[in-house]
Amino acid sequence: MNIKKLAVLPLIVACIVFSEQVSAQQTGTKKQLIDLQQDFVNLGFGMFIHFGMPTFMDQDWSDPDAALSLFQSPKLDADQWAKAAKSANMTYGCLTTKHHSGFPIWDTKTTSYNVMNTPLKRDVVREYANAFRKNGLKVMLYYSILDTHNGIRPNQITPVHIKLIKDQITELLTNYGDITALIIDGWDAPWSRISYDDVPFEDIYCLIKSLQPNCLVMDLNAAKYPTEALFYTDIKSYEQGAGQFISKENNKLPALACLPLQQNWFWKTSFPTTPVKNVNELVNKFLIPYNGAYCNFILNVAPNKNGLIDDNAIAALQEMGKLYSRTANPLRLQPCPAPIISSNIAKHVVSNSSWSNDMNLMDFANDDNFRSSWSSNPQVKYPWYEVKFEKEMPCNMIVITAGNSSGAKYNLEYFANGKWLPINAHSLGEKKVSIFRFDRIWCENIRVNLSDFKEAPAIAEFGVYNERN
Repeated sequence: MNIKKLAVLPLIVACIVFSEQVSAQQTGTKKQLIDLQQDFVNLGFGMFIHFGMPTFMDQDWSDPDAALSLFQSPKLDADQWAKAAKSANMTYGCLTTKHHSGFPIWDTKTTSYNVMNTPLKRDVVREYANAFRKNGLKVMLYYSILDTHNGIRPNQITPVHIKLIKDQITELLTNYGDITALIIDGWDAPWSRISYDDVPFEDIYCLIKSLQPNCLVMDLNAAKYPTEALFYTDIKSYEQGAGQFISKENNKLPALACLPLQQNWFWKTSFPTTPVKNVNELVNKFLIPYNGAYCNFILNVAPNKNGLIDDNAIAALQEMGKLYSRTANPLRLQPCPAPIISSNIAKHVVSNSSWSNDMNLMDFANDDNFRSSWSSNPQVKYPWYEVKFEKEMPCNMIVITAGNSSGAKYNLEYFANGKWLPINAHSLGEKKVSIFRFDRIWCENIRVNLSDFKEAPAIAEFGVYNERN
């Protein structure tokens, strides 16, 4: 048998298993991604709920080995949370099931360091999900990949860690009914430094879709990736507290923007006596304009140590409900390219190019940094850029992120069996990010020839991928 075909067999087997899992576990009709994205945008407004061990430590990140005895909330009332959300005309909630310090607030079998071994001894995720559904609200969950209690942190990821992540996600998507979206954090962020290679994004994405095909996957990664394409997320997600602001004028992708009502994400002892954010500004500066830009707005409200939302926050939410109601005619999304979910095999490989402009050398176009670029020297009339693999590699997608607005036309080719061959693919996506999907090829090199540019072209990132299909 052909060696190349043998190499592809594991991929085929994986896809067959994945399809069988979907058939076995799907409980309803599988919807198209564009329809799920539209449904999400239509929801308009929701409640983020940061509640966990940090609540009891006056911190946003708790001690990863904090004593379980700290977690005491005998008055915890998820129904109060849900009714507060409804009073603001919110349509869903999203609860932090596990934050960065690694304390799960559900009945997990993966670690003894969880809520069931605290004085509370109650499954907070279950109480939240039941309360929100009872009040007619959709249920979403937040989950952090970064987990300092279990050692899931940079340069230390092991297969055991990846199994723990998969087992925890499986519990969350198996035991708590239909989950509209899973918001993931602490993954491929500049501060978490856990890459999509350390914890393979495509594996986790496919696992989520196998368990709940209609569950949207959102990663809070807008700080790193261009706003013009869905890199490793079904919904473009912006954490405004971290300086990630969506363009209300130019955004065309399904989006989420989040902001806390109070000064921090988790409850602080100062919250009951400290004014919350200006309600009128939240509605008229953020919520309504964002809804007009394909963007769902999620406002964080932090329950206190007793597991209740403070009176000043309750009053603010009621006031928001008087100022805001969902539009009866939400904007219709335009079709956009499918999310990029596989690993970039061109990252940090050997690259070459025609004459570069000064110090903007070819390495900058595959350094996994969208803020640096390879730039062609202005005197070059027919510039080109290429990446070279150590061995023949399979691929079926190329993504080129422009480093300027030259408007260059891209002509792709690959080197195999001693000759250059054309890649027949049309670009999808915005001018800034060009996505080329094509039938799988095997290649040693991939080159792009640039033409028809207004100024010397630049490439911020040249990505090559071998997507599952």
